[in-house]
Amino acid sequence: MELSRRTFTALTGTAALGLALAGSGGAATGPQGPRVVPTGPPPPPPAADGARHHVAFDRHSLLVDGRRLVLWSAETHPFRLPSPSLWRDVLQKLRAHGFNAVDVPVPWNLHSPAPGVHDFTGVRDLDRFLTTAAEERLYVVLRPGPYLGADLDAGGLPGWLTAAAGTARTDDPEYLRHAEEWLGAVDAIAVRHLFTAGGGTVLLYRLEDGSPVPADDPAGRAHRARLYAKVRADRIDVPVLDGDGWFGDRGTGPRTAGFSAGAGGGAAGPWGGAPSGGEGHAGVREAHDAVHERRRRLTALAGRITVHRTGMGFGGTSWGWLPGPGVYTSYDHGAVLDEGRRPAPNMAAVQQLGHLVRTVPDLARLEEAGDGPRRAADGRLTVRHLANPDTGARVYVVHNDTDEEVRAPLPGTGIEVPVTVAAGDAKLLATGLRLGHRTLAWTTAQPMLSISTGRQDVAVFVGRHGESAQLALDCERQPGVDRADTEPAWAYERGRLNVVVPLGVGGLSRVLVKDGDSETPLVLLFADDETALRLWPYETPAGPLLVYGPALLRSAELRDSTLHLTGDVGIETGVEVWGPRGIAEVTWNGEPVPTYVGRARSRVMEGLMPAVRAVALPALDGWRFRTENPESDPDFDDSAWTVADRTTSHSTTPVPEGGPVLFADDYGFHHGDVWYRGRLGDTSGIRSVALSYSTGTQGLLMAWLDGRPLGTHRMPVPDEDTAGQGTWTATARLDVPEALRTPGEHVLSVLVRPMQHAGTAPGEDAHKAARGLVAAEFTGGAPAVEWRIRGAAEPERVCGPYNNGGLYGERRGWHLPDHDDRRWRAVELPRAERRQGVAWYRTRFRLGLGPDLDASVGLTLEDDPERAYRVQVFLNGWNLGQYVNDVGPQHTFVLPNGILRARGANTLALAVLSDGTTPAGPHTVRLTLLDAVRGGVPVEPVDSPGR
Repeated sequence: MELSRRTFTALTGTAALGLALAGSGGAATGPQGPRVVPTGPPPPPPAADGARHHVAFDRHSLLVDGRRLVLWSAETHPFRLPSPSLWRDVLQKLRAHGFNAVDVPVPWNLHSPAPGVHDFTGVRDLDRFLTTAAEERLYVVLRPGPYLGADLDAGGLPGWLTAAAGTARTDDPEYLRHAEEWLGAVDAIAVRHLFTAGGGTVLLYRLEDGSPVPADDPAGRAHRARLYAKVRADRIDVPVLDGDGWFGDRGTGPRTAGFSAGAGGGAAGPWGGAPSGGEGHAGVREAHDAVHERRRRLTALAGRITVHRTGMGFGGTSWGWLPGPGVYTSYDHGAVLDEGRRPAPNMAAVQQLGHLVRTVPDLARLEEAGDGPRRAADGRLTVRHLANPDTGARVYVVHNDTDEEVRAPLPGTGIEVPVTVAAGDAKLLATGLRLGHRTLAWTTAQPMLSISTGRQDVAVFVGRHGESAQLALDCERQPGVDRADTEPAWAYERGRLNVVVPLGVGGLSRVLVKDGDSETPLVLLFADDETALRLWPYETPAGPLLVYGPALLRSAELRDSTLHLTGDVGIETGVEVWGPRGIAEVTWNGEPVPTYVGRARSRVMEGLMPAVRAVALPALDGWRFRTENPESDPDFDDSAWTVADRTTSHSTTPVPEGGPVLFADDYGFHHGDVWYRGRLGDTSGIRSVALSYSTGTQGLLMAWLDGRPLGTHRMPVPDEDTAGQGTWTATARLDVPEALRTPGEHVLSVLVRPMQHAGTAPGEDAHKAARGLVAAEFTGGAPAVEWRIRGAAEPERVCGPYNNGGLYGERRGWHLPDHDDRRWRAVELPRAERRQGVAWYRTRFRLGLGPDLDASVGLTLEDDPERAYRVQVFLNGWNLGQYVNDVGPQHTFVLPNGILRARGANTLALAVLSDGTTPAGPHTVRLTLLDAVRGGVPVEPVDSPGR
């Protein structure tokens, strides 16, 4: 979009910027007027229904078609799962575990291999992802950047931008020209999926990453205003969020719905794992466990946040050269769905609160009650008191900041018995809450959900295993009570029904309350964390339902009198359903399930579904071996290589005096390994060479003179202070053997593994710091050198720009499944080669997993940690990551179904780069079963590169 000078100048003003953020037009986006929207039922789950919808907000919450919506959003990276079929699997799991929205970054660098080129095909199909999200009835918060952070190479800025004019993330016209082209390409897809127009479920649109632009930064504000103007001109009429998640300018805009901007939910894992004591994401997950997540989310809720970014829902795999410089291949991140698509231990806390805020509308409009946090009687518990002014319901967020379990009364809350809170934990309690047709007087267990279905109300309460849950219902007339299990106890006294249940004993505990004040029965269900992870609410056109038992409920459809359920089963389990009236029969994954009506008014399966049978994976043998790096040979033909003869650069790294520019990006080599060959004359007096180079974390350099190894230099393993450092520079000082100090032409060959580009703050252009060789200086002489450079081949159709680097084997297709390796040497593992350079190993294996089996498979590499080498892992041509044996911490690499042929032949190729100082493996290479269930989604094969 080309803006007139008048329009652009106006948009740099504060008022116009706030308007651009808030929205305009017929979709009724933006802040709600003076009318107060009362508490009521939330809007139905979203869909691409073709109808117009109104999206607005006030100081309490989002407003969708005049109803209050609490957004419970999980960050999801489809680009880190390069198997589009599995996007549906992840989205179904997130929805089933309580999320109603996904926060989706769209990385510019993955979609743009060259200026003006925007590729949304194959594994980059944004239209397909947004369509799938709508089919799974999830809202989308779309984040197209242009800058994302997200631990991506250059923070999501494309590689070619590192060598382009213009200062990124500013009002520089050169940068804005490229950025607006990118937003235009994304918006052309997004506009078809806007919830306001009924084309999809894109509810919010978020620009940039980081903090809002300060008022005293006119260039930054002009940059941000230009992006907003572009988005609005592209007909994006949903609310647009600032970089840190605010709906308007914080200084002058209207007071808006609270937004939880911090991602939380884990942390990225750096090379070496210093922050986690070498444990990597396993250590991250231990620190960000269910207790941590519960405290964090309840703190946000107590702060009246209603637009929740709960953190990483699914991080996935930073395959190829996609990751930022500070992170290794796995982007598990401590997410609630781990890299193998399994629910993680911290899922319990997030799931329980997600279902709560989705099904209990009182939480969408809370006000502070009292004068802030209070201490319980013994001083060890902190209580935040909130209230809904419409319903009178009161909510108490209780924190235990000690390292021991606390059981104490909470005066002033109306809770009549002491409350137990585990060490360091938190819980949400409520009084005066409507549970369908009855009122909760008080509870010591946390509510999880409340629904009405089949002429009955159902409410679930949760807590830690072994705790005793107590609650009281207001009942003017004594109700009838049926216990469907032996554990609950109850008593009626002075207008209150009191129920006591030990949590987790025997699984789910059921209590049926009937008659008394209401003709509508109330089913009370009590669960500990483990049991709650087997409870699945689902909305159908006939009404909501609740399923208990299986590992996952994916879908539910009521046709005539038959309820058709689909999902996953891992362990032996039954199925129990509370649902709409008229259900006479049930099917599970297409098979009839005999049922009867249970004592808690549920339909219960007769017998049990069997557990998944053991899954056998083949051993990896039949290896073929071949060495490479012919580029180190003085007679290697480099005539087709690019001559490195530039004298100026847009890099932030100064060009050495006298040049030339050797930076890889300036010659179009942005990702993966880069080779240099320098021809020099007389070396008679040359005693050593100093090679200065610049890389991301864990970069390295190798050098040869006339084919003879001079040595290797590696960047140091980061510690806690340097784990976030994006660019590393060093000088490798290598001795020249006396036998090579001779007259005549010589060839200096240098291989640099640059790793990735740093992210950048506005105006800093840190992503433009050099990658590769910077300069070469000689001791004992100053020979003229003619340099040539070679990196990765042009990006290909299937994988895009990030799959391949510049290794000889990559350029020759040694990683591809169709490569003929019959002349390679047959070898067995373990291996112990001592050689500076690159060697390749290839093998084939076949899987025959059943069509009803969803198995998550990984590749595990293990060796003596003293051995210095690294491996690029290629499965069927896809570069699925980098293993650094003596650094770690990652040893298992997930092989996504689709790329992995679960029922067919697979080719595994390992490119081993070793420095020659120690024997180099690989030692142990094996397939690892991460998880297996009956169920899953249909998986389409993903094309191999080169096809």
